[in-house]
Amino acid sequence: MADTITAEDPLTGEAIELPADVEVGEIVDSPATGAELEVVSLDPVTLEEAPELEEDWGE
Repeated sequence: MADTITAEDPLTGEAIELPADVEVGEIVDSPATGAELEVVSLDPVTLEEAPELEEDWGE
C-alpha cells in the first residue's frame, strides 16, 4: 500500500488523502467538489483553492 498523508479540504473541511510524496505547488482535485486545490505548505500540509489561470495572449 502506498504511503499517504492527510490534509483538510479548505472548501469543505473534509479530510483528503494525498500521496506522501506530494510537493508544494502541486495541484490536486477535491474529491468532494472537484475543485482544483494547490499544496501551499508541507509542514503541516496545507491546501488552498488554486487560482484561476488567465490567458496572457502573448502580452
